[in-house]
Amino acid sequence: MALAMFDLDNTLIGGDSDYLWGRFLVDRSIVDGAEYAAANERFYRAYQAGTLDIHAYLRFALKPLTQHEPRQLRVWRAQFIDEHIRPIVLDQGRDLVESHRGRGDTLLMITATNRFLAEPIAALFGIEHLLATDPEMVGARYTGAIIGIPTFREGKIKALEVWLEQTGHALSGSYYYSDSHNDIPLLERVCHPIAVDPNPELHQHAVQHAWPIISLR
Repeated sequence: MALAMFDLDNTLIGGDSDYLWGRFLVDRSIVDGAEYAAANERFYRAYQAGTLDIHAYLRFALKPLTQHEPRQLRVWRAQFIDEHIRPIVLDQGRDLVESHRGRGDTLLMITATNRFLAEPIAALFGIEHLLATDPEMVGARYTGAIIGIPTFREGKIKALEVWLEQTGHALSGSYYYSDSHNDIPLLERVCHPIAVDPNPELHQHAVQHAWPIISLR
């Protein structure tokens, strides 16, 4: 049995859940439309370019969570999952997860997406273990801050190291599947790095290092 780890956005699903959540908030007039949409687009382009300031992005992305009761947020989240995430769940992504489950591997999703969004998506795949950026709650309200470090780039490695120590799992025989050059630091740490429908930068890196390249589309 090995540890099989999966990125979320543009890997197991055919889109970016954080970006789509921003679009959902705009479409529902939950946030200021033009201003929020422009910032959402700007942060997404920075992520794609590898220049994202993750702390600035999180201040932006988590602010709407602070402005509404958790009960209402959960209602909106359920609608978002049904309308925008279920349609882009990749069938071959499900098959990949199930193939590792069938081998008895331990399944772990590691994503920079915040846990509020990522947790129900991991559940769609039946992935029990999740490392995601954790929004802070005080009492019954989100604060806009995070707990610990963002699970982004090298932050994924730091979070994984803590999780490995806590759970007793090891990286021997491990897999990690990702589409993004932002995940090269973690891909370089596992036994089986696999590029999934990779962006150009990851594709080039994978070719240079003879990593497998697959498509789930």
